[in-house]
Amino acid sequence: MALQSTAAKPPEPQPPVSREADAIYQKGRLVARVRDPLVDLGAKEIRFAEIYRSDELLLPDECEFQQYRIVIQKVGYASRVLPGETEKGRVLKDCTADIVGYFQQ
Repeated sequence: MALQSTAAKPPEPQPPVSREADAIYQKGRLVARVRDPLVDLGAKEIRFAEIYRSDELLLPDECEFQQYRIVIQKVGYASRVLPGETEKGRVLKDCTADIVGYFQQ
């Protein structure tokens, strides 16, 4: 009589997650889009001319942009886009984010 192991199998490796270059992610979900990012590695920050479709973006929480882990520290101006506009949702302009690390897939 053969004994069956009741130990759980280790999880199978997940395929790499495809990330979009103009997107911000939190907890693996796309939560915003960006325009005109400027990465300043010397200052360890990224400046965004605009972050849009950002209704689901939680500002105090860490997020991921390209290969960077960031925290948005400054928003120059925030507004809602009116119905009929091409982009919907909250729009944040002149934003600065601190680079706190690097995203590894």
